Amino acid sequence: MTFYTTVKSALLGLGALAFTTSAVLADDLADIKAAGKIVVATEMHYAPFDMLENGEYVGFDRDLFDEIAKELGVTPEYLDLPWTSILPGLEVNKFDFVLAPVTMTAERAERYSFTLPIADATVAFVQRKDGKMTGPEDAKGMTVGVQKGTAQEKQLEAYGEKIGGITVKGYGTPDEAYADLMTGRLDAVAGSAPLLSYLANTRPDNFAVVTPPFGTPTYFGFVARKGDGDTLVAAVNDALEAIKADGRMAAMQEKWFGMATELPATMPEL
Repeated sequence: MTFYTTVKSALLGLGALAFTTSAVLADDLADIKAAGKIVVATEMHYAPFDMLENGEYVGFDRDLFDEIAKELGVTPEYLDLPWTSILPGLEVNKFDFVLAPVTMTAERAERYSFTLPIADATVAFVQRKDGKMTGPEDAKGMTVGVQKGTAQEKQLEAYGEKIGGITVKGYGTPDEAYADLMTGRLDAVAGSAPLLSYLANTRPDNFAVVTPPFGTPTYFGFVARKGDGDTLVAAVNDALEAIKADGRMAAMQEKWFGMATELPATMPEL
């Protein structure tokens, strides 16, 4: 049986992270294969992509990357880090790869090497089950929560300007925003459509998704360092194609999202 190491620690910054990883990590595909291990970072509070159940790391990303690692012939080591520290940590070589789903944007593509899309990331609203919103435009004048430092936060701010005013409140994790939504401190929460659909499907007595999504159609991808990580991304893309071709991707989508969906076979225009 393959042994997986999951590092479950709530690190408060990159200084603390330095104590959990070695000073020199593999920074390209050849080094990773030579080491037999790939160190990947995510935030395990982003259901259904990444989450902890009874202390065990589970989710769509975990299942998918376990299969990718098999295709690469290496063992994954998973780090649980705050979202705001993950991309900076990648840039200073604290780990090899970002597993937390990263919204694909032109700005980020200039700094990082993206894989092919792994899921839809289009932004939408979720409200309490008894909420009064019938469409996204009803958010005008409301207080809406969103995870800080995300592309969804930027899209929410832009949408607020478009419709004439949304009070945006940032949170460290989506779960914190959902808690304030339930207590009435927020009118809605903005996030990626698959994330919010999972929330509403698993807690139908508490939450309801507002349709249609309001954001520009976007996708999630995994990320490596630009340059040194390009060969790694190419190998991951090959693995993704194999996983799609034999039905494993569709099975994982059905397990975690409730349906299988087609994803672009090439890089989308950003």
